[in-house]
Amino acid sequence: MAVYTEVPDDDLLAFVDEYDIGRVVSCKGIAEGVENSNYLLKTDRGTYILTLYEKRVAEEDLPYFLELLEHLAGHGIPCPVPVHGRDGRVLRRLRERPAAVVTFLSGLPVRRASPAHCRQLGAWLAELHRAGLDFPRERPNALSVGAWRPLFEACPAEGVESLRRGLSVELAGELDLLEANWPTDLPRGVIHGDLFPDNVFFHRGRLSGMIDFYFACNDFLAYDVGVCLNAWCFEPDRSFNVTKARSLLNGYRRVRELSDAEIEALPLLARGAAVRFLLTRMYDWLNYRADAMVKLKDPLEYLQKLRFHRGVVDPAGYLAL
Repeated sequence: MAVYTEVPDDDLLAFVDEYDIGRVVSCKGIAEGVENSNYLLKTDRGTYILTLYEKRVAEEDLPYFLELLEHLAGHGIPCPVPVHGRDGRVLRRLRERPAAVVTFLSGLPVRRASPAHCRQLGAWLAELHRAGLDFPRERPNALSVGAWRPLFEACPAEGVESLRRGLSVELAGELDLLEANWPTDLPRGVIHGDLFPDNVFFHRGRLSGMIDFYFACNDFLAYDVGVCLNAWCFEPDRSFNVTKARSLLNGYRRVRELSDAEIEALPLLARGAAVRFLLTRMYDWLNYRADAMVKLKDPLEYLQKLRFHRGVVDPAGYLAL
């Protein structure tokens, strides 16, 4: 979350008047994040998040995201709920940008996840997957295996080598392997696609919210598990914490059992997820522009994670069965 578009008071009051949410008490920009302009909006009836969607989010995808939030919330998933205006619409415009109001979730991200946090995360990820099975809309994963080579080729070769000598050859070989072996018939459904610790809230030790669904799409459910293994189960020194991985997977499997095929594919899926985040970070790092709405992150973090997953030849390395 961040603020890229300022909203004058008169525009804000006119916008909020299109909802039945009360009188504006305060509206403060939220500094964290990189994708959209977000405000903490307080009225005399409650607290909300006002979001103006910026250029990194395609406007044609917004109905999928907003309807998905309503669907998941209706199935008990702790996610923001879009607020309908007096005319029934959720999506409208403010300062020449698409905009929406959603409910506020209590809680904060954890600075360092524990196995207990990972167990809850795994269980709620499985609940999300189950809840999304009857969601009627479809959105392909624009950052799946077919997008990785174009991302790689869009990075200047000399820039890739400046990050780590030999990285170009290593990634080219990795892409060859992933493209040749990527699964085709695993269980599919709605995935979050970006469920990092900063997108999950806890309150008094309990998971209280899941946010930032702007990479949500339809893909292999177990791929989402691979994303979370990368995001939640490595320590600051980039070592893999098998206790956290076991907790995450056990929490998931208590709600939704993984098939034998999904378990067998998990090392490859986690490997692919590491490549996805390495490449998107590397692309942003090497193609950075001063006006870009991107918070640069170290791509080499995911090179180390990739190398770990490459060494896992047996899924028991994650499951500790």
